[in-house]
Amino acid sequence: MQILKDKIIRCGKPIADRIIKVDSFLNHQLDVDLLNEIGKEFKQRFQDKTITKILTLESSGIAIACITAQYFHVPVVFAKKHEAANLDADNYQAEVYSYTKDRLYQIRVAKDYLLRQDKVLIIDDFLANGQAINGLLELISQAGAEAVGIGIVIEKAFQKGREKISNQRIQLESLAIIESIRDGEIIFQ
Repeated sequence: MQILKDKIIRCGKPIADRIIKVDSFLNHQLDVDLLNEIGKEFKQRFQDKTITKILTLESSGIAIACITAQYFHVPVVFAKKHEAANLDADNYQAEVYSYTKDRLYQIRVAKDYLLRQDKVLIIDDFLANGQAINGLLELISQAGAEAVGIGIVIEKAFQKGREKISNQRIQLESLAIIESIRDGEIIFQ
């Protein structure tokens, strides 16, 4: 997706050789026009799938998932990373390691919102080491639902997340795949 790659080159900020800061347009301040194009692209890439829910992880995936959901006309469910008084006690849980925060989280989805009959499209901002996606897949499995696709905005191929989830045989679509970061330069596949 060239518009996304151009935005990453223009506004993304590499930190060392492993992190790309995209908070000016994707996960702190939001470029809604770009998110709209991302949503359209995910609709095009998964148009042949029956999808009843979109699942993401709080908080960076929520905006992307919501805009994508308007093209599929389905609800968005987001897994919560933090305990909350208003979260049902009856929920699915999985453990996820956050690469950027360097800590473990218990992610949770109330059982009322992820059902056995659901056909789920996972949407997230990054695919790095695959931990978040594996955690979301675990929640879907616990519900007895079916994961029908995974949509990623930016994949960092050098962190091998794709390899960790490729054995799941689920359609995985990344809109921008970064091969490496060398000397402050972002190199796409």
